Amino acid sequence: MKQDPTRNIAYTVDCEDYVHVVKFNPFDSGDACSLIAYGGNNYVVIGTCRFQEEDTEVEGMQYKTLRTFHHGIRVDAIAWSPETRLDAVPPQIRFCTAASDRKLRLFTSDLQDKNEFKTFDGHSDYINDVVFAPNEGQEVASVSDDHTCRVWDLEGNEKAHFVLRSPGMSVCWHPEEAFKLMVAEKNGTIRFYDLITQQAILSLECEQTPLMSADWCLKNTLKIGAVAGSDWLIWDITRSSYPQDKRPVHVDRARLFRWSQVNENLFATTGYPGKTTTQLLVHHLGHPQPILTGTAAVGSGLTWHRTLPLCAVGGDHKIFFWVTEM
Repeated sequence: MKQDPTRNIAYTVDCEDYVHVVKFNPFDSGDACSLIAYGGNNYVVIGTCRFQEEDTEVEGMQYKTLRTFHHGIRVDAIAWSPETRLDAVPPQIRFCTAASDRKLRLFTSDLQDKNEFKTFDGHSDYINDVVFAPNEGQEVASVSDDHTCRVWDLEGNEKAHFVLRSPGMSVCWHPEEAFKLMVAEKNGTIRFYDLITQQAILSLECEQTPLMSADWCLKNTLKIGAVAGSDWLIWDITRSSYPQDKRPVHVDRARLFRWSQVNENLFATTGYPGKTTTQLLVHHLGHPQPILTGTAAVGSGLTWHRTLPLCAVGGDHKIFFWVTEM
């Protein structure tokens, strides 16, 4: 694991393939190391990370691959299950992928002999995002270009089906709001659905398109963030259905928005993968300018560490990590 002084990348991990998506486990897995998953053209790799920012005995970063899962097709999205435990006997790894064949795959492994997967069929177009129910992990929600959001049980049975007015780009489930689902559509609308009544209960408007990505702040359930066009936008849902704050940040177009897991004022955005590089910007709501600017060779995916102000982006045969200030 080497530190890269150029372009202020803190660490890199070498990968065997192009990394389409990268995801830190947002849940406590019972181990000091952080779990990270990344997906390439036909496999998913599960590994552990430990950083000097959290453990003084680590020099830089330690990375270890736990298991490579053959996927057979390009991975478009990954979601971790809260049921993943490294301190169980035997350990349990559970995650769900969305793939370019419009199917979801649920993987369960004990990192030894048991490696199972189930396929969920139903979407008729590309799946853009997938998420587990954050507390029990007994359901999975997905959104697609087919103008639907679907909720599935772990057997692949459809439990709920919401018809959207445009492609679904992001779906979020908050541990403090377990009976609500947030769905962001490409047409600039973000809706919250009550999972018990299966009705929409609140909507937010970007007033600009295309909305490419949205996120629900873990540290403050009232805060929603998104990128649409070349801007980031922030809502306080108690105040208005229109954004309280917005700023143009990416010259071409913005691609992804992710809140930090540790600070409600910290978030990151990425620009569209360009011909050679992608721009990563880390923003703090107290600062008028981005507090960190990074570039990655044709980057894709964006994820924050569970307990550190550290984010990662996938790229060509690499994962790049940036460390920022709180």
